[in-house]
Amino acid sequence: MNIIALRKRFYGLSLLLIAIGLVTLLLRGFNLGIDFKSGTIIELDLKESFTTGEVREVLKPLGLESSSIRSFGTSGTEVEVRTEILDEAKLGEVLDAFRAKWPNLTSQIPAQVDPVFSVELVKQALMALALAAVGMVIYISWRFEFKFAISAIVALLHEVLLVVGVFAVFQIEVNSEFIAAILTIVGYSINDTIVIFDRIRENLQQSKRRSDLGELVNRSVQQSISRTISTSITTLLAIGSILLLGGVTLRPLATAMVVGIVVGTYSSIFIASPIWYDWKLREQTQRS
Repeated sequence: MNIIALRKRFYGLSLLLIAIGLVTLLLRGFNLGIDFKSGTIIELDLKESFTTGEVREVLKPLGLESSSIRSFGTSGTEVEVRTEILDEAKLGEVLDAFRAKWPNLTSQIPAQVDPVFSVELVKQALMALALAAVGMVIYISWRFEFKFAISAIVALLHEVLLVVGVFAVFQIEVNSEFIAAILTIVGYSINDTIVIFDRIRENLQQSKRRSDLGELVNRSVQQSISRTISTSITTLLAIGSILLLGGVTLRPLATAMVVGIVVGTYSSIFIASPIWYDWKLREQTQRS
């Protein structure tokens, strides 16, 4: 495949998908989970081992099966349930349902979730992304060149926007795990991009025909593509098993990871290198 010759089609496809995602986000917003809305946190020590499915079955008759359920502590018997705002009567029903199945349980005083915490979490995640981007620009500029660094960051931004768009279009729940998935995806994707950039740099150093830049970039991508796709497939096998077998609680995290890996592979192959090529070609044109 002549990626450079088809690059404008890939640009157009990406812009179309990003536009659909952003318009949907503006019109419908995110399907925010409990982590990003007001809610009630219930912490229980069931005094015996349990599964997430057992806890969810207890909550299902009460209409709370979509609650976030997490194990915490080291004993393996403690569970945290994050659910919608519950009044005293509803909270009593929930505790009675748990005691019917685990009569020896002990509970902490339920707490209310403040959305301000979630806003602070998003701010810290954005700050982490910004610091990571600055660090990547510095490292890639030192290791390669500044044009490689900016091309990589643009590809990462393109990737994040596509993942955000998928969650907006399909109204997949967005929770704190989604933030962790985005940060993980960024770190995973930049690795593939750098591998391709390193091959371009090697071929530039060995090439005697510097004017045929498009052929060089195509050859570099072709030499790296099998490694990139193989790595992505093996990673998807692991994450896919979590998506299929991990249950409702892990589904948003696994979905974000699966979408991010697919989009990240696409970005590394079809977006990052063509952006660098266009920038480099414009520089050569200006010099001539």
